[in-house]
Amino acid sequence: MQGNPQLYWRKNLKYLAILLFIWFSVSYGCGILFVNQLNTIKLGGFPLGFWFAQQGAIYVFVVLIFVYVVLMNRLDKSFDVDEK
Repeated sequence: MQGNPQLYWRKNLKYLAILLFIWFSVSYGCGILFVNQLNTIKLGGFPLGFWFAQQGAIYVFVVLIFVYVVLMNRLDKSFDVDEK
């Protein structure tokens, strides 16, 4: 691997920590902590808090997977360890 392997893994772990924090915040915060406030808003006929608890956290998780793929592809290219 060209470059600094410690820096590569540090950036990788930073990406993971940020994305997992976002997922935790959405799933726990919107699905549990702020459910009463979010339930005043309707989405497709259902309270928004219920929607986040049942569907929203899953959608956010899937989007975060794609974001992680894009971030890691960029990181791999910057450290010249991408698949060519």
